[in-house]
Amino acid sequence: MANRHLSRSIAMQSLYEWDFKGKESKQLKEIVENNIEEFGPGLEESDFVWQIVNGVVDNLAKIDKIIEKSAPEWPLDQITIVDRNVLRIGLCELLFGKREEVPPKVAINEAIELAKTFGGDSSGKFINGVLGTVYREIGEPGKDE
Repeated sequence: MANRHLSRSIAMQSLYEWDFKGKESKQLKEIVENNIEEFGPGLEESDFVWQIVNGVVDNLAKIDKIIEKSAPEWPLDQITIVDRNVLRIGLCELLFGKREEVPPKVAINEAIELAKTFGGDSSGKFINGVLGTVYREIGEPGKDE
């Protein structure tokens, strides 16, 4: 498994656990460190895990508002914890990440793969629909230049 994909998986597992336990900020550091140790023994650098986790947490209110707007028929608390956190990771990379490092289409594809791995049968389609909607709204920066 490529380092960035593994990092996203660890970030998703960490955010899932943090969300499940009530989003206590004091627990987050320990959760992430434990998951890096348990699931990423071959991970060369954990910086990308922290970049994703911190990006999601720092922008949580904005990200959740975008999810609510983009999937109005699904209240946030009715979206499964896996799908909710995969969306958070995808939106974080799509909206707040460095596009030169992670192009929008890569961010969307990686989120879909996480959903297929950790979510239910329809998770991939749901994630694709929500992230696709956001992507179409924001467009591709630099495309018209």
